Amino acid sequence: MKLAFSTLGVPGLPLADVLRLASAHGYHGVELRAHPEEPVHPGLTPEERLTAAAEFKTAGVEVVGIAGYARVAAPGPDEPVIEEILALLDLARDLGAPFVRVFPGAEDSQRPEEADAVAARRLGTAAEYAADLGVRILLETHDSHRTGAAAIRVLGLVGHRNVGSLWDVMHTWLGGEQPSESYAALAPYLGYVQVKDIASAADTTPLPLGSGVLPLAECVEVLSRHGWDGWLCWEYEKRWYEQAAPLTDLLGAGHDHLARLLNDSA
Repeated sequence: MKLAFSTLGVPGLPLADVLRLASAHGYHGVELRAHPEEPVHPGLTPEERLTAAAEFKTAGVEVVGIAGYARVAAPGPDEPVIEEILALLDLARDLGAPFVRVFPGAEDSQRPEEADAVAARRLGTAAEYAADLGVRILLETHDSHRTGAAAIRVLGLVGHRNVGSLWDVMHTWLGGEQPSESYAALAPYLGYVQVKDIASAADTTPLPLGSGVLPLAECVEVLSRHGWDGWLCWEYEKRWYEQAAPLTDLLGAGHDHLARLLNDSA
């Protein structure tokens, strides 16, 4: 497995500094939060995209994925959601990223089967475009579909190789799933895995890896036992928790902790 971190942990940091951090601490990849307040987002010009891609190539660091905010199950017309996904796919293609992240985003007013159908329709519509670009759309275990069991209700309806899953280990744990259950559900669709740590279900302030309650060792063990060899991406949600310690001070120890877990499960 290869190790990466998300720019959500270093909000607004210039790309050159992000890449220096990755290289200095042994991370081979970076997940890019695609938001206008970040240096990389769908509003970049073609020239800016070429420059960003060249920076990654020079640094020898991979773009793991483009973390977008499209809410594929949300109520409303399909067209704006699909257009948002297509813009993310274009950005991923231009930067050489294999994956685009989307959220479920259903609302309480929707019946589950209705939300599943809406999400599947939109993802299915975008899937052929994704295939043409060589990019996979990943539905994150998050918000209305936080467990593997919930995510595969949608993915099973789509049934396209270019639509898969992003396993956020915090959300499946909060949803009551054991790592073995989440993996069993998501394995046929799995793109990559987001790891993190928190104090408790009631306090999701990000903590250094290994200092909280999330079953990271069990997750890595399950992945290793089944021979999965993708990305583990540390999503440290500093953007939403200003009181959290700076990720820049934690990256080295976080890399070492994940490396130990991988070694122990080998």
